[in-house]
Amino acid sequence: MKTIDSIPTSKIQRASKLVTTGAKIGVNYLKYYGDKFTKSEEEAKEKLNTNNAEDIYNGLQQLKGSALKVAQMLSMEKSVLPRAYVEKFSLSQFSVPPLSPALVVKTFKRYFGKDPNEIYDKFDTVSTNAASIGQVHRAEKNGKKLAVKIQYPGIADSITSDLSMVKPIAVKMFNIRGKDSDRYFKEVESKLVEETNYVLEVEQSIAIVAACKHIPHLNFPNYYADLSSDRIITMDWMNGLHLSEFSTNDQEISNKLAQALWDFYMFQIHSLKKVHADPHPGNFLVSPENELIVIDFGCMKTIPMDFYTPYFELAKPECINDPILFEQKLYELEILREDDSEEELDFFRGMFHEMLSLFTQPFHEEEFDFSDAIFFGQISDLGSKYMKSSELKNMNGNRGSKHFIYINRTFFGLYNLMHDLKGKEIKINNYKSL
Repeated sequence: MKTIDSIPTSKIQRASKLVTTGAKIGVNYLKYYGDKFTKSEEEAKEKLNTNNAEDIYNGLQQLKGSALKVAQMLSMEKSVLPRAYVEKFSLSQFSVPPLSPALVVKTFKRYFGKDPNEIYDKFDTVSTNAASIGQVHRAEKNGKKLAVKIQYPGIADSITSDLSMVKPIAVKMFNIRGKDSDRYFKEVESKLVEETNYVLEVEQSIAIVAACKHIPHLNFPNYYADLSSDRIITMDWMNGLHLSEFSTNDQEISNKLAQALWDFYMFQIHSLKKVHADPHPGNFLVSPENELIVIDFGCMKTIPMDFYTPYFELAKPECINDPILFEQKLYELEILREDDSEEELDFFRGMFHEMLSLFTQPFHEEEFDFSDAIFFGQISDLGSKYMKSSELKNMNGNRGSKHFIYINRTFFGLYNLMHDLKGKEIKINNYKSL
């Protein structure tokens, strides 16, 4: 794979890269209008999506950091984005062009004050996995096989400027209006800043491993604080396949892995009130013994009780089916606003009733079949319906608690992983007896 010798770090350099990417997208649209004369609308649009996804991804992978992290987050939106974008952006989860060996050594010395060969008995300067914020290298020390994650240079310093460039696009896409709309961007910014703090990640990793190691069929690496710093993490090397690479025809194995994944998330959410909020395939491995391995705790979301309580009360059938109680919870979660017009109140009451009636179905059962193609097809259709809604585009999208951003992301990602694993007969409340 081609390596990278430098990453644009200044605001001007990064903005220039985005402008260049934007120019390529403009050319793609000109080609699209030409293709419409010789191809069907569907063929022309598919080619446009493929070309745009390619150019956007190529631009973002050179920027890395929060710009590429956005692509990673979008790759989980299978029911919203066109297939070409999902396929291309999903590469950002664990397979992007890595830093060159020379830049790896230079970056390591900058962060740790020593050459990697002064720290480890063996260190491979060629990365095994490269993602949005850092890349992983094999190492050995005292006979122990290790994984060393090195953060890309300049990434932590570029988060605020990157988001400021993305903000106008997001405001337009989601119709975010109002003086308090900055709270959503601050929430994303604070989480991205946390993800670049590797000292915090090691602390979180050690804590979550201690809290969740009792969950059956779930494994974690050990983390080594003395071999880590604010931009470097050293942990055990774990053998296994990423979830996106794993497949099996053995339903018992699928069920075992899916149950472990579900129990892991339900235990965190309901018992710890703090959750691994980055559930994409690059953060999970399947071991040779067909056990689930969790390998990244950079993005952890604390769930405050004033959000947790109404959020899960809203998932109960007795709340969904009680118009007065349902509306009360929508106000508590800031989905409905005091300054909403009657038109907005009617629209969002109906929209969220339809969405929650479908999306919360697993919580209304003792066991659930996450391999059910009909259920996931309905979710996809509903997502498409509201993405195309002209009514929604004219509504004020500045609504909902800021905590929705990462909690909803967690559930959408979790549902997708459960469906990919084809888990059946999953015990929804199993975490209570662990």
